Amino acid sequence: MDSIPIRHIHTTPQQQESSYRFSIRNVQNLLAGEDMHESLHRHDFFYLLILKKGSGQHHIDFKSYTIEGHSLFLVRPGQVHELTLHADCSGYLLQFSEGFYTAQDQQNRRLLRKAGSINHYTFDARRFQKITGILQYISDEYTLQEERYQEAIKANLSFLFIELLRDQRHTASTKEPRYFQERLDTFLELVETHFVEYKQVSQYAAMMHLTTYQLNAITKQTLDKTCSEVINDYIILEARRQLRATTEQINNIAFRLGYEDVSYFIRFFKKHTAYTPDAFRQNCR
Repeated sequence: MDSIPIRHIHTTPQQQESSYRFSIRNVQNLLAGEDMHESLHRHDFFYLLILKKGSGQHHIDFKSYTIEGHSLFLVRPGQVHELTLHADCSGYLLQFSEGFYTAQDQQNRRLLRKAGSINHYTFDARRFQKITGILQYISDEYTLQEERYQEAIKANLSFLFIELLRDQRHTASTKEPRYFQERLDTFLELVETHFVEYKQVSQYAAMMHLTTYQLNAITKQTLDKTCSEVINDYIILEARRQLRATTEQINNIAFRLGYEDVSYFIRFFKKHTAYTPDAFRQNCR
């Protein structure tokens, strides 16, 4: 059965049995003077590529980016991406598992959720210097592993996320009432986890102990979308990922997405994209 390749985090042997999985690598050492190409795949961890200089191409969930210096890419678990890095790239590659932050560490989880809503950041020289200073500190802690180094790494990652959230593109979203933003974060996490089995707004509202009216008010206030639009958008995104990155038959993709009736799935996909699944796949080639 064909499926999108899933890559797992590279960790030390000591981390294999732990939810705390983290690594930071030097991009120059990783490339070793050669170009690198990674075909379409997804991760089960967070992936941050921070580039001091370089060239190449990065494709994340159907958006294309040109690799350049003073930039950062943040890829969330489950996103599909394809990457070409040329040998002249330098910077850091940072990876950590979804279990890196515990359920009790809500503040940092919210920072990560907000920062991760954007995949690509670019910076001026001053801000990039601050970011590389944070990353160098994290790299030193990871290498030396002195007492309480894990806490030091988490603290500095929070500083990194704060720097990302200071980007002007977040200005509007960060002004939303805290309650609405927290409820939205919960809703988005639930959709990403349960979209195959749950497709009705009422199901998510029940899990969040809200009425459908309350949940719709939250998504309209923060995203200017109804809850149904948010759910459908995520289903379509995952369908496009499967169609682009695999050669799986349409009926199997429909079943994986929770649709037993393939004809209904085809109509649903065409309604939201103007293409049949087959036509979309052909256009991606």
